[in-house]
Amino acid sequence: MRRRHLLTAAPALAAALALSACTPGPDAAPTAPSTAPAAIDAAALLAPFNLTGRDGRELVDHLEKLGGDDRPSELMASVRTDHLLLTTDAGEATLPLPADLFYVSVAPFAEQTHECFYHSLTTCQGELVDTPVTVTVTDEDGTVVHTAETRTGANGFVGTWLPRGTTGILTVTTDDGRTGRVNLGTGADDPTCVTTLRVA
Repeated sequence: MRRRHLLTAAPALAAALALSACTPGPDAAPTAPSTAPAAIDAAALLAPFNLTGRDGRELVDHLEKLGGDDRPSELMASVRTDHLLLTTDAGEATLPLPADLFYVSVAPFAEQTHECFYHSLTTCQGELVDTPVTVTVTDEDGTVVHTAETRTGANGFVGTWLPRGTTGILTVTTDDGRTGRVNLGTGADDPTCVTTLRVA
């Protein structure tokens, strides 16, 4: 079984999915045929949103902090494993992400979640907004790769840059003691969006 299949939402939650649109994975069934967007320069695509002058990592960090009406609704920013895919009505552009780091964003939930594979910085919305959490990542040997006391954003997500090639466990604990954990990988076939971590 491939690792990404371990991150599938529990069947009992299937009817409660779809808080907001996120980006499906590479194995998702295709939607209606469409014309591929025109490739354009990233700076030209970002100019109408006053987002030029940032590299891929800086843009990810900036957009992740936004929520609600602050997010540019006409821009789709999808975090892929090695690049940021930017799409508007004008076309499509990409920005590279750090070669040694992998960005993963988790939306811990208590009652409702949604399916996601590639994190969308401008459309994904999680349940637990502005919630204090402790995020810990341990590798297969039990070594702590990352730990931080932080809080979910206005979008209900908390993002983390991790070393590429990590395989282990992602644990999230809320300030009231609820905990959840899921398998995590940071390889070429792994998701950048984790929406299957239930805290209880």
